Amino acid sequence: MNIDDFWTVIETARTDAASASGDPSQAFASALVERLAATWKQTILEYQQCFDQLHGAIYRRDMWAAGHLIGGGCSDDAFMDFRAGLIAQGRQWYERAATAPDVLAQHPDVIAAAVEGTDEALFNETVNYAASHAYERINGDDCTFLRRLRPVLRTPHRPGTGRNGRELRFQRRLGNAGPFPRTGPPLP
Repeated sequence: MNIDDFWTVIETARTDAASASGDPSQAFASALVERLAATWKQTILEYQQCFDQLHGAIYRRDMWAAGHLIGGGCSDDAFMDFRAGLIAQGRQWYERAATAPDVLAQHPDVIAAAVEGTDEALFNETVNYAASHAYERINGDDCTFLRRLRPVLRTPHRPGTGRNGRELRFQRRLGNAGPFPRTGPPLP
């Protein structure tokens, strides 16, 4: 699977989920699992490799800061969910945010969450595990998926630090959007 095929799977799942009722994040994750389960085991593994590459590519301080501001805080687990949720938004939003995370302030879900006073915009944990669930559906267990996938996994740098090892310090600047003025909390 190449990157264009990956994004086609994401966009097709988004289209499928658009007509579903209930929670849009769950509808997308379910549609994605359905799409992947309708393919071959090897395709699912290749999908996961592409997902991991894209997920790792936005494993950056500026993205974590955006997630922190959008979510009213962002632990390391929440940052995983934020990155998965951003991938679930499709190629256009992913590429725009990867270039300039502050553009997420224009995302309709972020705007709606700010108006409603919620902090769950763009965070989608279940997308992290879609390939595993699809593989399990085909194979009967997800242990085989993990064994088949393990040789290709790589661990990027620790997300709480920059490349120079300095710790991120978001808590000291709560209420200050810093380099992301549009992504910060809405004004009263």
